[in-house]
Amino acid sequence: PRVRLRPEYPHLPGDKKVDRSVVTDAGAGGIGCSKYYETYGQRGQTGGLMAAWCPHCVCLGFHCIPKGEGRNDVLSALYTRWETAPEVVIYDFACALGPYCMQREPKFFAGTRFLIDGFHAKGHKRCSKACFISTYKKNDPELAAVNSSAAECGNGGLLKIRRPLSYMSQRHAIVYSYTFLAMWNRERRIAAARKVAK
Repeated sequence: PRVRLRPEYPHLPGDKKVDRSVVTDAGAGGIGCSKYYETYGQRGQTGGLMAAWCPHCVCLGFHCIPKGEGRNDVLSALYTRWETAPEVVIYDFACALGPYCMQREPKFFAGTRFLIDGFHAKGHKRCSKACFISTYKKNDPELAAVNSSAAECGNGGLLKIRRPLSYMSQRHAIVYSYTFLAMWNRERRIAAARKVAK
């Protein structure tokens, strides 16, 4: 359930705008990440589902997005649905998400580390190693045990329903997605219970 509304930030120009085609030069108003620009700016992705996954590939929630997923979608989901900010957010463009969130809600995200998963890190050639989960895994036993590709696995599962969703109304698409993800989560829980029982 929603715990708070997403505030407006009138002093931040372009707040809440879709940030598909940001400039790659950080000094020119962009984020300085060429991977972000190449993937989302040039390919012009359209809308879909944004899902939040735990490291066990269980979906914590999802929402429909009208255009390609951007930093505002993730900020809004975290800020409006979490009572307190997560300690770690693993996201394929954490290099851009961290500063975006801290600029808007520094108190809420003060204790949050924004990290790029191992699968996507290789494409972030211009980004600081401080953004990579691999940097922290060397010294943090808790992070060393985390499956940083859980979201990729879960999103791979969502590909199974991509085609039928494209023919549905928004209402039907939400019900269909909810049902699919409820069944997905149940299968994960049953598999985990069997593993513990052995």
